[in-house]
Amino acid sequence: MLQTDPKTAHFPVDPNRLDLVEEFRRAPKGPYSPDLQKIVHRMRWGGEGGRFVLIPVEPGKKWMLGLLPSRRGDAVKTFSDKTFTRLADAEWAVFKIRWEAITGVRIAEETDQKP
Repeated sequence: MLQTDPKTAHFPVDPNRLDLVEEFRRAPKGPYSPDLQKIVHRMRWGGEGGRFVLIPVEPGKKWMLGLLPSRRGDAVKTFSDKTFTRLADAEWAVFKIRWEAITGVRIAEETDQKP
């Protein structure tokens, strides 16, 4: 069972740890190394850069990028130009947005070409 460590929401992220970026790219659903697990936890719960999410458009077939509002009950902002037919591609897109928000460093485009 996955244990949640509240300290990981503040885990420092070294933007030079491209090995962790590659690890996520290879296996977006895990399992993750301990360091990547802490980063993913921070990305999902830290809120830097807003809370980007995936919205199912066609369950199991198509997803759209969304941004949760800062106040509960307000509308979710959707990005109709950011849709995905593969969940792995959708997860990768959100990871890149969150990585840049936390580290200030954009993941290089050539990383997109790797499986």
